[in-house]
Amino acid sequence: MTNETAAVQPRSTNLFAILSIIFVWFAGLFGLIFGYIALSQIKRTGEGGRGIALAAVIVGWIYIVGWLIFFIAIFAIAFAQS
Repeated sequence: MTNETAAVQPRSTNLFAILSIIFVWFAGLFGLIFGYIALSQIKRTGEGGRGIALAAVIVGWIYIVGWLIFFIAIFAIAFAQS
């Protein structure tokens, strides 16, 4: 009986997952879009990086909601004074 072990290939990380976590800190919308693209590709190909893409999607939505709240507050202040 031989004890052969198959070489385990490490899964590569999806490129869009890496790009999404980088872009989400500089341009939240692009990070959000790249995150969704990465999640779609990861589901199809089985690549690694799902956690990275998911983090980018979450941070991207926080970014979008934060800007919406900011603009609503600015408009509310502007119209309250007039």
